[in-house]
Amino acid sequence: MVIGFVGLGRMGSHMCRHIVQKSGLEVIVFDVVKESVAPLLDVGARSADSLAELCANSELIFTCLPMPDDVEVVAVGQGGVSENAKPGSVLIDLSTNSVSGARKIGGQLANSGISMLDAPVSGGPMGAQAGTLSVMVGGDDGLFAQYKPVLQTFGRTVVYVGGLGCGLILKLVNNMIATCYMSAAAEGLTLAEEAGLDLRTVDMVLRDSSADSLPYRALADAAISRNFSPKFPVQLAAKDLRLALGLAEDVHVQTPQGVAAQNLLRMACLQGFGQLDATAMIQVYESLRTPAGN
Repeated sequence: MVIGFVGLGRMGSHMCRHIVQKSGLEVIVFDVVKESVAPLLDVGARSADSLAELCANSELIFTCLPMPDDVEVVAVGQGGVSENAKPGSVLIDLSTNSVSGARKIGGQLANSGISMLDAPVSGGPMGAQAGTLSVMVGGDDGLFAQYKPVLQTFGRTVVYVGGLGCGLILKLVNNMIATCYMSAAAEGLTLAEEAGLDLRTVDMVLRDSSADSLPYRALADAAISRNFSPKFPVQLAAKDLRLALGLAEDVHVQTPQGVAAQNLLRMACLQGFGQLDATAMIQVYESLRTPAGN
């Protein structure tokens, strides 16, 4: 089996590296950012000159792309998977897409004899680098069983969730909960500091109290160190939450906390923090501080 991998960014580059080094299979790579290809060639992958070439020569194709529109272009656009992959090929999309979008793409691919699994991941660049991601898979359960060993090269927890799109439902719920935790942490830490407490002392106690969580810790670390270098940028967090809220609207579920967190992310983007890490949402609260005596 030959594997193709499209999208070698912060997450994809590490996942692809694990496939190359652990699967024992031939891996072909492609990315529009040419500089991202070289590190994969160094560990044994080979490059394709075009997306069409990769699709034509791969039986299993992975995509790891930032936006739903990117997935659609690669999967069913001109020169993409539907036009060039052989019937019987399989696309596994690791991106965070809309549920309806994934199902639409899956239907279009099926018309070309190509199957699809949605397999979004959680764990961030550090989890991707370590090969310890959580992978949530939707689609045909037989295909899941067949390709689970490949997913396990970069995933510590690889779980079948249900039909096509179900992996994405779980991923969007995960990200909505995590973002709500983080926005509450931003609000609480700003309150503690404005009320006169030392953030390091606050953090020491909260890490051993009921407020503790991984999103809390990420935000507290950034707030104290003032390091907002992007691991998961604000603009991508806003995209994922927008998709979660769209899903909530589709199934008629009210999400007031999700809406509040989305408004905070939008404010962060408007204030110029969109390219920074999602933890930079705390800077919105900091910018709204009332001068002493007012």
